[in-house]
Amino acid sequence: MGNKWASLLGLANRARKIVSGEEFVVKEIRSGRAKLVILSEDASANTRKKIQDKCTSYEVPLRQAPDRYTLGQAIGKDARVVVAVIDEGFANKLMTMFDVSLWG
Repeated sequence: MGNKWASLLGLANRARKIVSGEEFVVKEIRSGRAKLVILSEDASANTRKKIQDKCTSYEVPLRQAPDRYTLGQAIGKDARVVVAVIDEGFANKLMTMFDVSLWG
C-alpha cells in the first residue's frame, strides 16, 4: 500500500485539521466535527469497538491504517492509535486514497 495517504494526513495535520488520541477523537465524533476517523489495525479490541460503535452511531466514515506507528509517523508524532480528520476536503481526498489503495 502506497503511503500517499500518510503524506496527505501530514498536510492535514500541519493545517491543524487533525485530532489524535481516543478521548479527543470521540469528542469530535460526538460534536459532529469529525469527517473521517482513521484507526490503526493494531488498536486494542476495546478501543476498536468503542471507535467503531461511535462512528456507526454518528455516521462517520472509518478507515484503517496499517499500524499505530505508521499513523503516528504520518502526523509527525509517536505512535497514534486513532485520529480524526475535521476537514471535509481532506477527509474526502483521504477516503479516496484509502479506497484506491485497498482495492486498486
